[in-house]
Amino acid sequence: MSPKQQTPPELHELESEVMENVWSRDADVAVREVMEALNRRTKKPRAYTTYMTILGRLHAKGLVTRRREGKTDLYRPVYTREEYADLRAQAGVDSLVEQYGDAAFSHFARQMARLDPDRRRQLQRLARQK
Repeated sequence: MSPKQQTPPELHELESEVMENVWSRDADVAVREVMEALNRRTKKPRAYTTYMTILGRLHAKGLVTRRREGKTDLYRPVYTREEYADLRAQAGVDSLVEQYGDAAFSHFARQMARLDPDRRRQLQRLARQK
């Protein structure tokens, strides 16, 4: 597996908020930009150091890259939101199948059978593309 194909770790609540903000941008983002955007949406603003710590953890987990420009660290996501969701979903399914085998497949089949036929065909096409 290439490094980008490895299963990324799950996100905790604040990590998820920060990643959503990072994903929403088309450019590298500084800690202060993330802090200002997220603190505008909350009643109790968090400190700059909180966001600095979270982005540092996301970097250590391989979810964002970090580069220095002057005295400012800039962050960019390693995975798109869609790539991250796909890799996490695959890991979850693999884990369920490994742990529960046929019982997991049985539940997946029942879920598929309950779907609207158009949605089921759409998912089948999507699965063939992967």
